[in-house]
Amino acid sequence: MNKKIAVIRGDGIGPEIMNEAIKVLNKVGELFGHTFSYTDVDMGGCAIDKYGEPLPDGELKKCLESDSVLLGAVGGDKWNNVAGDKRPEKGLLKLRAGMGVYSNNRPAKIWPQLIDASPLKPSIVEKGIDFIIVRELIGGIYFGEHKTEGSTATDIMCYTKDEIERIGRIGFETARKRGKKLCSVEKSNVLDTSRMWKSVMHELSKEYPDVELTDMLVDNCAMQIVKNPAQFDVIVTENMFGDILSDEASMITGSIGMIPSSSLGDSSLGLYEPIHGSAPDIAGKDIANPIGMILSAAMMLKYSFDMNTEADAIEKAVFDVLEDGYRCADIFPQSSTTCKKVGCIKMGQLIAEKLKK
Repeated sequence: MNKKIAVIRGDGIGPEIMNEAIKVLNKVGELFGHTFSYTDVDMGGCAIDKYGEPLPDGELKKCLESDSVLLGAVGGDKWNNVAGDKRPEKGLLKLRAGMGVYSNNRPAKIWPQLIDASPLKPSIVEKGIDFIIVRELIGGIYFGEHKTEGSTATDIMCYTKDEIERIGRIGFETARKRGKKLCSVEKSNVLDTSRMWKSVMHELSKEYPDVELTDMLVDNCAMQIVKNPAQFDVIVTENMFGDILSDEASMITGSIGMIPSSSLGDSSLGLYEPIHGSAPDIAGKDIANPIGMILSAAMMLKYSFDMNTEADAIEKAVFDVLEDGYRCADIFPQSSTTCKKVGCIKMGQLIAEKLKK
C-alpha cells in the first residue's frame, strides 16, 4: 500500500524529531510491505523566512493533496516580533482550518517505566493515568474576532450548536470505544458559550445511553487532573480550555516530549504532531526526545490509514526501548544507575531496530 504523507518539519527541533519518525515509518514499510512517499511542506518560521508568510496557499495545497500530514513543531524567539497576522502560529491555525480538522485528540498516558518521572505522588500515579482529551480545534476564542483599539483589546469566543454537536459526537464515540465515561468540561457558571455547550452535550447524551456523561467546570477539572487523574476516561472541551488542560495533563505523565496528538475532521486526512513546542534552546544539539513525534506517526497509521497492527508495533517498540532502560534527557532520572541516556538520533534508531512484524 502506498501512502502520500505531507511532512512539515518546521522550526527548532522539528526537523530533528521528524527525521526519526520517518526512520521508523520506513522500517514499518519494509516490514509490512508498504510504501510511504513524503512531500516537504514549509510552514512556520521557516516559511516566513522563505515566503514572508507562515503558510502560503501553495504549501497548504500540498497538504490537502496528501493522504495525511505529519508536523514537527513551529515557531521560536526569532519570529516573536513579526506582525500578529504573520506569526508562525497563524500558519498552524490556517492549516487546521484549511484541512477542516475540528477534533484534536491528545492522550495522557503514563508509561509504567516512567512512573518516577511524574511530578505527582506515587500513590496517585499508581492508580493509573490513561485518558484522552478531545479538544475542539477550529472554533472558539482562537478563531473569533481579535482587535485592539487604543487601550482596549477584545477577543471574541463564539460557538454554534452545530460546532458543539460535531465535537460532542467525537467525544461520545471515543468514550464508547474506551471506558464509556465522558466528562464534558466548560465554564457554564459564567459563559454563555459554555451554557450552550452543556445543553447540547446533554441533548446528545440521549443518543448514547451506554456512555456515562458528567459535567465539570474547567477550573475544577484543572485541579482534579492533578488530584485524581484516574477518574477520567475521555474529556471533551472547547478550544482554549482543551489547549490548557492537555498541556497540564501531559506533564503529569512525566514529560511533554512523550505525548502525541491527532487532529481529524470528517475525512481520513489527519494532522499528527507531538504536543510540545519547537524548543529552539536545544535545537541542533541531538538531545530532543523524538518519542512524541514517533507515537504521532503511529496514530497516523491507526486513524488515517487503518494500519492498527503497524501502529501497535511502533508502540511495542517504544515500550521495549524504555524497558531496556534507554532515556532521552527529559525523562532521564538523575539518580539512576541503570538507565542509559541517549540522544534524539540514537533513540529513533533504537526504536526502529526494535520493530517486529
